[in-house]
Amino acid sequence: MKQNAIAKGDIQLLLTSEEYGYWYREAKRLQERGYYEDAIVCYDKALTKVKDQYWIWYDRGHILQLLGRYEEAVRSFEKALNIRPEDYWSWYYQGCILLEDLDKFEEAIASFDRALKVRPGDYWALFRRGDALRYLEQYSQALVEYDNALSSRLDDYWGWFRRGDVLRHLGRYQEAIASYDQALIINPGDFWSHYKLGNIFRYLQRYQAAIANYQRATQLHPEDEYAWYNCACCAARIGKQSLALEYLQEAFNLNPGKLLRAAKIDSDLDNIRNSQEFNDLVSKVVFNYSATLCS
Repeated sequence: MKQNAIAKGDIQLLLTSEEYGYWYREAKRLQERGYYEDAIVCYDKALTKVKDQYWIWYDRGHILQLLGRYEEAVRSFEKALNIRPEDYWSWYYQGCILLEDLDKFEEAIASFDRALKVRPGDYWALFRRGDALRYLEQYSQALVEYDNALSSRLDDYWGWFRRGDVLRHLGRYQEAIASYDQALIINPGDFWSHYKLGNIFRYLQRYQAAIANYQRATQLHPEDEYAWYNCACCAARIGKQSLALEYLQEAFNLNPGKLLRAAKIDSDLDNIRNSQEFNDLVSKVVFNYSATLCS
């Protein structure tokens, strides 16, 4: 645990200083060293000397966000905006806190709207606005924002990935596949694009394509039990019993408790559930899991 960055002897010096600039510089120094609580003390002391300095409120907002004091951070950015109402960055970061930390999606949209008045067509404000609409399940509107964002930055992975998400929710599966494929051109090592492609192909009953994507996902993230389990379900659907059991064993190795219950009722495994090999595997896993719980 870090010790307080301000020694006792320094505290009195700081408390008697009349120069807000000194407090601000000290706050920045502490901030750079990672002493965030102490930095807030200094920012607050500077604000007892002068209230109309934009940068104090702006920097204070960032530190409060890092400390998880999100409502205070929003209020600090509001104070900054009272001084500079047309400042893009305060509107943007305020919107990000409302979106990512406070789940206040409508308010986040309002902040991004103000940011976009200052910087029309800005990629990140458009992208974040799309995220807020996606959380609100307004998928058609979110798609418009992601498309607008990508019009200025075609090589951004996140834009294509999130565009794939909303297209999937809209049931526009071929377009979603194309969007995830584009994301993978930019970031070939992305687990989630392969995993979500697997889900789409599984839904479309294109099981070989689903297996190929789930397999790639397991190569990228071998600890994900659901990718292995979904591989097993798809293999079972097309009658590849041995392969399905291999995948199922890998899934059970990672999360036996949860997946044992699913495997007993999942219709995707109906083709192999009555086989001796399936029941032998389940019995072995149940025995080993029970032994682990008792040890």
